[in-house]
Amino acid sequence: MEPVSASVPGRGVSAAHVTALRRFNRYFTRRIGVLDDHYLGQDRPLGEARLLYEIGAGASLRELRTRLGLDAGYLSRMVRALEKQGLVRVTVHPADSRLRLAEPTPAGRTELAEQNRRADGLAEGLLRGLTETQRGRLTEAVAVSERLLRLAAITVRAVGAASPDARACLAAYAAELDGRFPEGYAATDLVPPERIAALLVAYEEERAVGCGALCALDADTAEIRHLWVHPQARGLGLGRRLLTGLEQVAAGRGHRVVRLDTHRVLKEAAAMYRSGGYTEIPAYDDNPHAGYWFEKPLTPAGAGPGTH
Repeated sequence: MEPVSASVPGRGVSAAHVTALRRFNRYFTRRIGVLDDHYLGQDRPLGEARLLYEIGAGASLRELRTRLGLDAGYLSRMVRALEKQGLVRVTVHPADSRLRLAEPTPAGRTELAEQNRRADGLAEGLLRGLTETQRGRLTEAVAVSERLLRLAAITVRAVGAASPDARACLAAYAAELDGRFPEGYAATDLVPPERIAALLVAYEEERAVGCGALCALDADTAEIRHLWVHPQARGLGLGRRLLTGLEQVAAGRGHRVVRLDTHRVLKEAAAMYRSGGYTEIPAYDDNPHAGYWFEKPLTPAGAGPGTH
């Protein structure tokens, strides 16, 4: 599965942007003590402290690898270090002998509670020097930064329409619409895999969190179907990113126009399409769930902005 161009929506990143982000990283990591082998004044580096936090009440090593994006060997070494310190024990999952579980010992729970207390104190100390208004601005800026960094880290890949990730996303899409549409929505209403010319899936930390399908209506016209974002990934701008990716795929396949429809209860979807350059048109199909129909001319693949 190869990343598509939608996974890198911003081209020609300026040196000023790179420098600003690196400068912030250097300041913040120094300010919170990441460079110290005794993070938060405890007898371990940040990596081990973070691992203890992520283990929490217990987690499988497989889950920890995915969540933290760590090499299996490196994770195993850190887990062994925590085991030697008496903070963690590793057991075999009772229902699956292939899975190993890490859970804190009583000493580990005490250590984690102290770690959380010190981390809260560090954050409070940073905020204490600001006014209430400034704290609000900082909290808002941090929230925006988190959303943008999450979006930047998401990859969008073209996958087979019958692949497990594609089918899982489409099943979730159908289940959600079944709950939102007054008339309901059945999985049989989905476009059959053989009709899908391209299907994009968005991944956050290797978990599928969104999808969108492209179908060919004729040589000039493509149709976007089943654009969906997992509830936990909404508010990031991922829907628009998937939409842009599907438009790029359509243009790359030689289509000049892209169409789509949406239900009248999906006001947020209709608003996104309108703000993305789509114009409302008369019905072009007999989709019983459609209340709005839209169309957008495409920029030919390889053409510069403003070229049609």
